[in-house]
Amino acid sequence: MAAHTPWQRNRALAIVESYRGQRGTLLPILHDLQHEFGFINDEAVPVLAQALNLSRAEVHGVISFYHDFKRQPQGRTVVKLCRAEACQSVGANRLVAHAERRLGVTMGGTSADGSVTLEGVFCLGNCALGPAVMVDDQLHGRVDTVRFDSIAGDIR
Repeated sequence: MAAHTPWQRNRALAIVESYRGQRGTLLPILHDLQHEFGFINDEAVPVLAQALNLSRAEVHGVISFYHDFKRQPQGRTVVKLCRAEACQSVGANRLVAHAERRLGVTMGGTSADGSVTLEGVFCLGNCALGPAVMVDDQLHGRVDTVRFDSIAGDIR
């Protein structure tokens, strides 16, 4: 996973400014902020609201609606486990419990040392090969506990 810049208000303002005069820029700006900083800092909400003539509630609503916008820094490695029905039917719930124990972090959390974030997602598009797991951008299918341990070997 790429290293991110620590939150800097001036850098965030420069990103916002790069969209000046364009319409419909909230989503592209949010994507750029997340790409730059790794998450959307709470301090960005009033900055965006003022710059785009939106209410803070509107900005917050967009951020909270889209699951991929993160409000907190993520771990250096992000592990996503599919929780959709197809994967549940072939053992995803057992895999979740195992992953939590193996990585020492609960679903939806980030380890104290910042090394790993464990997320439940509802479909990785690999339904025929469930349970599916994505580590950063690498998709894995037919993941049981033994295979998970092999995949997770270098995470922590």
